Amino acid sequence: MALMITDECINCDVCEPECPNDAISMGEEFYQIDPSKCTECVGHFDEPQCVQLCPVACIPIHPQHVESREQLMAKFNHLQALKA
Repeated sequence: MALMITDECINCDVCEPECPNDAISMGEEFYQIDPSKCTECVGHFDEPQCVQLCPVACIPIHPQHVESREQLMAKFNHLQALKA
C-alpha cells in the first residue's frame, strides 16, 4: 500500500528528508508521494517514518495503490537494485 499526502498538509518539511526511498517531493501546493517509490518504509523501518512524524496526520493509505507486505518488499528490493 502506497501512502498519500492529503490537502491538509501544512508543508512543514518534516516528511521529505525522512523518506528512505526519496518518494516524497513538493507538488504544486503541498508535498506528494510517488506510489512507485513508496514502500511504507518496508525494508527500512517497522513503521512509515512520514506517518510517525507528520504533525497533522495527513498521510493515509492511498486507496488506488493497495499492496501487500510481500509486494512492498518486492518493490523495496527492486528500488535497492536500481541504486546499486
